[in-house]
Amino acid sequence: MGNGGDLGQDRGVRYHRLGRSDLDISVLVMGCGNFGGMGSAPDLFGKGDDEPSAYTLLDAAFAAGITMYDTANSYGGGRSEEWLGQWLTSRGVRDDVLVTTKVGNRISPHDGGLSAAHIRHQIDASLRRLNTDRVDLYLTHVFDPDTPIEETVGAFDSLIQAGKIRHYGMSNFTGSQLAQAGGTPVNLQNAYNLVDRSDDGFDVCARRGIGFTAYSPLAGGLLTGKYRSGVPAGTRRALRPDWYSTVPPETLAQVVDRLDVVAAARGTRIDTIALAWVLTDPGVAGAIIAPRTTDQLTTALAAVDTALSLDERAALTA
Repeated sequence: MGNGGDLGQDRGVRYHRLGRSDLDISVLVMGCGNFGGMGSAPDLFGKGDDEPSAYTLLDAAFAAGITMYDTANSYGGGRSEEWLGQWLTSRGVRDDVLVTTKVGNRISPHDGGLSAAHIRHQIDASLRRLNTDRVDLYLTHVFDPDTPIEETVGAFDSLIQAGKIRHYGMSNFTGSQLAQAGGTPVNLQNAYNLVDRSDDGFDVCARRGIGFTAYSPLAGGLLTGKYRSGVPAGTRRALRPDWYSTVPPETLAQVVDRLDVVAAARGTRIDTIALAWVLTDPGVAGAIIAPRTTDQLTTALAAVDTALSLDERAALTA
């Protein structure tokens, strides 16, 4: 199959064509950033989800019809790619799903960036860890001011010609950086949620046929309501206090209050509403979720069928 376009259609998960590519992605993308760590931070390697928990979450996501899986060479010091690769092989589902990984974050003090040499080296390392012969979507993880973007795009084009990747895109690029990139990117993956709504990449995506996917749709857990009374020990917020630390408390409180009103009227959870707000944005092709439990996955799945009205969307951003 390789496209993910048919799997799970009877399980309530919708699919969108990603920009001008031939990739039909599930609107919920399974984020693997907590596998073996919490993102790319070396001091948190070994935290996050352990290997058995990762497999449980991957099994549940696949059973629900989620067909796109998002990782990076730096997540968990490589554990995320390794565990995803082992799961793909053990379940025999590689041809039924889409795999996206990223390059650019430092994985050692002297190994990072978006130079052609680094990209060539890292795609081979990622393919080994993922136990696959190609990556469906290869993303820059960061903008690299020290490497001409033409060099990066040229390296990606070479990987397409070599059959190692099918498509490429950018993550954590501004609209102007994306506009300068040239080439044929099919995806921009940036943070987008009710407390981080200022992404300037939408216009560039619309003009160039680039699909937008949103990571951190719940603002690192801030929009779940679990931090109303403080920060529980062991949570992502406790381990990464810098995450969304610039959001003024009064702004967060206002957004959560608005979520409470809409959620109460619908008889559902505020995190379902917060995710539905992202998914019902016509400029968004999909949202990367990172559930830590199968219950959290169930909550995310409920957002797929929560079609917010224009009035509800306006109330959430008043």
